[in-house]
Amino acid sequence: MATPWRPSRRSLLRAGAVTAAGLATGGLAGCGGSSLDSRGGGGNDDSGGSGGGPANMQFMFWGSTEERKAISEMLATFKQEKPDVTIKPLFTPADYDTKLNALVASNRAPDLCYMNAGMGYRLAEQGKLVDLFPYFDKYPDLANRLPGTYFWWDENKTYGTQSANESMQLFYSKAAFDEAGVGYPPAVADQAWSWDDFVQNAYRLTLDQEGRRPDESGFDPKKIRQYGVSTGWWHGSWYPLLLSRGVDLTDEAGTRTMIDSAEAVGVFQDLADLMYVHRVAPTPTQLGNNAPSTTVQLKTRRVAMAVDGQWTLLDLARGDLQFGIGVLPSHGTPMTTTMGGATAIFASTKHQEEAVEFYLFHDNPEKVNLFANGLWMPLETKYYQDQAAIDLWTKNDVHPPEYRTAVIDYTLNNSKVTCYQRLKDIDAIDKVLTPALQVVQQGKQPAAEVLKPLAQKLNGGLLKGRYPSGPA
Repeated sequence: MATPWRPSRRSLLRAGAVTAAGLATGGLAGCGGSSLDSRGGGGNDDSGGSGGGPANMQFMFWGSTEERKAISEMLATFKQEKPDVTIKPLFTPADYDTKLNALVASNRAPDLCYMNAGMGYRLAEQGKLVDLFPYFDKYPDLANRLPGTYFWWDENKTYGTQSANESMQLFYSKAAFDEAGVGYPPAVADQAWSWDDFVQNAYRLTLDQEGRRPDESGFDPKKIRQYGVSTGWWHGSWYPLLLSRGVDLTDEAGTRTMIDSAEAVGVFQDLADLMYVHRVAPTPTQLGNNAPSTTVQLKTRRVAMAVDGQWTLLDLARGDLQFGIGVLPSHGTPMTTTMGGATAIFASTKHQEEAVEFYLFHDNPEKVNLFANGLWMPLETKYYQDQAAIDLWTKNDVHPPEYRTAVIDYTLNNSKVTCYQRLKDIDAIDKVLTPALQVVQQGKQPAAEVLKPLAQKLNGGLLKGRYPSGPA
């Protein structure tokens, strides 16, 4: 999943970009896959294709070592179904956008690839990506996906959908809660903790080396062995709190920000206060430059709760940690956010029909085990509403009993796609937005003092509107 909008592994989610790990008919054993070779990867083989013989294509993606293995296996599985199609994996774990831009500039773009929202819209507007809207009649499953998963760049023009859907939840260590005598976070949206309840429970779950809590005499904030919560400071963490408080990053037109509103200021100050006032969440300094994953933090009891994406389930389910999933705290209206980077097909491919067939294969829960393994959520609406379809990807040991209400129902009924997936020129916006929010995150200035001048910058020409939310 890719993003400077998120640290470390989270940076693989830019605008919600999705990664891959676990896979289709064979799990994670085996194939290693190829990284960019001495030619830099890219380029399209001119042999056969589109019904004219064997097709050789390239699929560029990011991810971890395990994800590399999984994608390679997925490509091998696809070849079993389509023997005349060979897809070479171009594994690119770092500097993804830079390398993809270089391939595009040198006319060596891969046939398909993971695509961050900002780049995808730009390339689509330049005519470099395939418009998948004309395929809707031929492939109904492409047309019947959740509305928020599409990337529409113009009227009735989409360069596709997210590779998979993802949403934000509250993960927690059951052992930490049991020892503190705190009831587990609610798994139903209309029972979500209020922000005050969330903070009070975080107090009860935060302990220094002597077992004292932040509201107890003698508590040592320099020697905390377990924090109540870790929230993160990227859009996946703060955007649902804005929505819950009745405010968005911008107005509906996407031309004026509301980040300096009293509601938004309150959200960001609340997040900062978790660290510097309540002392129930680690500061950036306490986390360090290479912060451990949510799974590691929960397993080692560094934190008792963590706000993170659904994809965290993949790693959590593989350990011996007794964990649970709850809905996020609410400021009045229970909300989460959905996201996911796209998979896109380059218009330069000589094998468009085969590329579209693989496109449909790679995000099909009936073909690919990335959904059952806990990394991905499906795109089609039926996998959130039809019980048989839901069971197909969740009736297993990976997905806990509360998953139906805490994730599926929550996503279907209490979510909005992240603003980072709809705003035009989001890369330029982020270069201004993120550094400003980091000032608040680091405790250098109150939110109100930072967000007012930030709003002036955003309103000074950076906000250029939103992309369409659906077909005309």
